[in-house]
Amino acid sequence: MSHDAEPAAQVEYADFDQPNIARMYDYHLGGSANFAIDRTVAEQALRIAPTERDYCWANRSFLGRAVRTLLTEHGIDQFLDLGSGVPTVGNVHEIAHQYDPSARVAYVDWEAIACHHARHLLGPEEHRVTVTEADVCDPETVLNSAGVAGLLDFSRPIAVLAFGILDILPTTDGAGMVSRYRDACVPGSALAVSNNAQLSRTDQEVEGLRSLLADTSTPNLYMRTAEEVAALLPGYALLDPGVVPASLWRPDQPVTEQEAQRGNVYGAVGILP
Repeated sequence: MSHDAEPAAQVEYADFDQPNIARMYDYHLGGSANFAIDRTVAEQALRIAPTERDYCWANRSFLGRAVRTLLTEHGIDQFLDLGSGVPTVGNVHEIAHQYDPSARVAYVDWEAIACHHARHLLGPEEHRVTVTEADVCDPETVLNSAGVAGLLDFSRPIAVLAFGILDILPTTDGAGMVSRYRDACVPGSALAVSNNAQLSRTDQEVEGLRSLLADTSTPNLYMRTAEEVAALLPGYALLDPGVVPASLWRPDQPVTEQEAQRGNVYGAVGILP
């Protein structure tokens, strides 16, 4: 499907004139669920901070390794993906189903086009994968929705995924929000998070990105230090190597410190005792 196909154009109440961070992310990863406005602003982001595509790939690759680790090493076969965006290159259910075709994945996002495109892509996967249009800042609504409560068995371990979402929410109390999801989970469950960081970005680049995002549907960008990311996993025991630049979290191939810094994103995975 080409970039110009714009498969979600039939979503009547979506805003096609405002750039969207999920669709910009999709564009950087080579996906098709984005519009001209998203591509324009994504290219502007690259001119401001040339490492933005590195961020997207570092984040996405970490997601894949985290899902694989939780499934193959910890036996978790249920995933709640918060702020899932467009299920673009290397999405959760494709990764999980490589190792366990019966794995269940509940995607949650507030953005209409992301949800529409996700449903468009799923097809026959729907008995193992759901898409819920809801605000992740409202855990009670999310957890009680048909797409989540009807698919996931909360009497068994669940992996909550929060990739690139806690840094763009209107609240900086990410720990408070994830705690409400944690409380719905049984011991043996997991939380995997990634968060924007200023590792190789200059102050000028950070301010430029914040200014650019101010005109999108997600105008917030909250960078966190490693210590602040650790605080996003209250009650969880961190898996080795702890909070690190995402590319250094159990990489499949050797990664230099400089390469990891270009990703400008921290990652961590914790298990609920």
